[in-house]
Amino acid sequence: MLITNYMSSSRGALPTKVSLSGKTAVVTGSTAGVGYAIAKGLALAGAKVVVNGRKALAVDEAVAKLASDVAPVSGMAADVGTAEGCAALVAAHRSADILVINAGIYGSQDFFDITDAEWTRYFEVNVMSGVRLARAYLPGMLQRYWGRVLFLSSEWALDIPVDMIHYGLTKSALLSVTHGLAKRVASTGVTVNAIMPGPILPSSETRAQQERKDLCLTMEETLAAFEVKHRLRSTLQHTATADEVANLAVYLCSAQAAGTTGELLHVDGGLVETMA
Repeated sequence: MLITNYMSSSRGALPTKVSLSGKTAVVTGSTAGVGYAIAKGLALAGAKVVVNGRKALAVDEAVAKLASDVAPVSGMAADVGTAEGCAALVAAHRSADILVINAGIYGSQDFFDITDAEWTRYFEVNVMSGVRLARAYLPGMLQRYWGRVLFLSSEWALDIPVDMIHYGLTKSALLSVTHGLAKRVASTGVTVNAIMPGPILPSSETRAQQERKDLCLTMEETLAAFEVKHRLRSTLQHTATADEVANLAVYLCSAQAAGTTGELLHVDGGLVETMA
């Protein structure tokens, strides 16, 4: 896990360690995969991390693993896809300097089979979870003149999957929220950005976890067949890993990224440029 950046000076590029000591980070959907990797990276950088997932067992397991491998962290089982779940998370952890929205749902379904209820469910989980938590935590960040909000979108926000139009729409909506919020909090010391992963190469651990329905894995991690199909079409001929996504997340949450806001950052090996 990379936690060292480089800052320019009159003597050239000097290494400086990313330090998030004294910062509290809430990471939704962080019991496995990318969310877990981001939680781990933030903890390595010194942040006090709150791990979140829907199921208590999955949260407890992630907290125990992080405590064993990195540092003690907190955990909160709450379904942030509901207003009640968001309220419970905020009630238990009232303040955050860093908010990472990773929780989301996905699934393959033909447009003509998607019911109104399903459209609403996707919007509640993939969009409103971020809206509600940002609305709750941003005021404190603004009072402290420092904060980081990071949304995990997807390359499929731009290249909408024909059999996942509802998923693509919600990931596109996150880009609008990112742009709008960045403007709303401009010049306050608070930044708002979005990461757009392409297919993510599953680790051996992630592959073993994919059958667990209570763990938080993204579509980008579970579509291994899609990754193989499109891998050679990327500019770098490289498929990102969860740790590579986490490295970017840690940087964006650091003081070194103070000049980056309202940005949509790709981690896809140049996939979008080669998708025709």
